[in-house]
Amino acid sequence: MEQSYRLVIACPDQVGIVAKVSSFIAELGGWVLEASYHGDESCGMFYMRNEIKASSLSVSLEEFTEQFQAIADAYDMQWFISDSAKPKKMVILASQSSHCLADILHRWRSGDLHCDIAAVISNHENLRSMVDWHGVDYHHIKINADNKVEANRQITDLLQQYDADFIVLARYMQIIPASLCEQYPGKIINIHHSFLPSFIGANPYQKAFERGVKLIGATCHYVTAQLDEGPIIDQDVIRVNHRHNKDDMVRLGKDVATQVLSRGIRMHLEDRVIVQGNKTVILD
Repeated sequence: MEQSYRLVIACPDQVGIVAKVSSFIAELGGWVLEASYHGDESCGMFYMRNEIKASSLSVSLEEFTEQFQAIADAYDMQWFISDSAKPKKMVILASQSSHCLADILHRWRSGDLHCDIAAVISNHENLRSMVDWHGVDYHHIKINADNKVEANRQITDLLQQYDADFIVLARYMQIIPASLCEQYPGKIINIHHSFLPSFIGANPYQKAFERGVKLIGATCHYVTAQLDEGPIIDQDVIRVNHRHNKDDMVRLGKDVATQVLSRGIRMHLEDRVIVQGNKTVILD
């Protein structure tokens, strides 16, 4: 994959933003591989993502960053620029279910997810052999009602030890403490096996079956201190009917969940997601 820089911007909307940024990139010889924009009239904000061919620029990334700051200050921008040659470090948290974890490991190993999986942390031992086969560090931290504070401290220490850029909850059946949400805002990705906001919390398939729904789905979202209420990255659904029992729904739901989670991870890796309040803007 050719090296590129991703310039991501959020700022108050006004005339001339695209022209100013585009001119700046062009003056430095920048070859724009992809450009996405969105103006939100409801909140008066403008969002932009430019992917720039790294070898085309006449200056280093550091010089680009220093020079661009003047434009950022003038337009009150919240912004960053990332280097595709520096893969983000992912740490995965899992419990006993294997389907989402197995799918992530497969996509990573085959090169479909451009990142570094630093470690898998689980509150159970049953997934160790699968993770070991992929050559990824595995840590078992038992969690019960009596040791949650200490267990979460150990998890936090491991995240810092591995210098995690972001965290993926691959069917991790524990509530993330508010302190960890505060340390990693917009950097903890969860998959919920329900089409949120319906059927939050545990046992969504049983609830869906009892309600007689005609669609089941999955939701990939960022984790906040409010359970299953964080900004949504991606969702999808599959049709069901009265002939499907709860086990059918679980089977179909697993397929949807793996696809939705992988898409959400990819969008995060490619810096396509901007969080605005409790919503996201996806610059695809």
